Amino acid sequence: MPALQDLLADDSISGRHLLVLTNAGGEILWRVGSREALRRADRLEFSEGADWSEAGIGTNAISEALVTGGPVQLFSAEHLVRTHHDWACTAAPITDPLTGALLGVLDVSGPLDTISADTLRMVRCAVRVAESLLGTSDGGASRQAVRRPGVAVSALELLGDHPAAVFADGSRVPLTLRRAEILALLDSRSQGWSAEELAYELHGDAGTPQAIRTEMFRVRSILGDAVESNPYRLAPRLSGCSDSGRVLQLLRKGRVAAALEAYTAPLLSRSGVLAVQLLRDQLDLAVGSAVRVSGDAWLLRRWLSTDMGSRDPRAVEALGQLVGRADARYLAFRASSAS
Repeated sequence: MPALQDLLADDSISGRHLLVLTNAGGEILWRVGSREALRRADRLEFSEGADWSEAGIGTNAISEALVTGGPVQLFSAEHLVRTHHDWACTAAPITDPLTGALLGVLDVSGPLDTISADTLRMVRCAVRVAESLLGTSDGGASRQAVRRPGVAVSALELLGDHPAAVFADGSRVPLTLRRAEILALLDSRSQGWSAEELAYELHGDAGTPQAIRTEMFRVRSILGDAVESNPYRLAPRLSGCSDSGRVLQLLRKGRVAAALEAYTAPLLSRSGVLAVQLLRDQLDLAVGSAVRVSGDAWLLRRWLSTDMGSRDPRAVEALGQLVGRADARYLAFRASSAS
């Protein structure tokens, strides 16, 4: 992904196209683009975990690349779904250079005026780079990032925008945003969730238990017995194994400095699911409250220097009470929180 991102992505403020990578089934694994491009894609359900195969959403460049085995460009009404007619997409399959097996699809999508014949050449070039990297020893090792029998999950990384499962042997398997959202919900409630409850929390009234059961099958194919069913919940041995759960555990033990050190980024920062947003806000509140009542000016300054605490006016006022309202550090944080 770093190489592909360097070659094709534009995540600047003015960026208009998306770089997308799917697995061999057409399921989106990663997206890179500007915030506006990602928002537009979200409205089309062009997001991590979505099925963009022919069966999943109808004719599109990704599905055509999977079917034909070659590079494809589709414009406007060539897409089956009418809401996609303002987009143009260029896709090409990535294959294992050693076995020839299909590994996934690289896609560049955006408004019609952002895609041209040059885009097709660029995508084909990027695919050759990806396959070349896969042919190296390190690339070959990275293809083994699937669950191996007898290797148990030891931790979940849910803070930030690159969620992953960490195994006992040290291997790290990236998680799609949807699967990470499910795991964040499972991590938040020891009594577990029914398929109906998860469907509503993740998809609202449009959610179906069958869609959740399908997704849970995929989660368990990666994590094995780390996830139990009826109801869906994390295995007891994984209680508090997530990085977000560790922050809460440290707070409960009164280790505020250690909790703040462990709280490196917001919970699933790219998730727009309301239930996840509430968990994110609760974590902010828990850490912020503990820091504010600590009476420690250093902890307050550290909290206010993070993305999560930068707009905490009560922490600013607590700092002012400790160091004085004429202190330059207090005045700087006050100005930042007010902007």
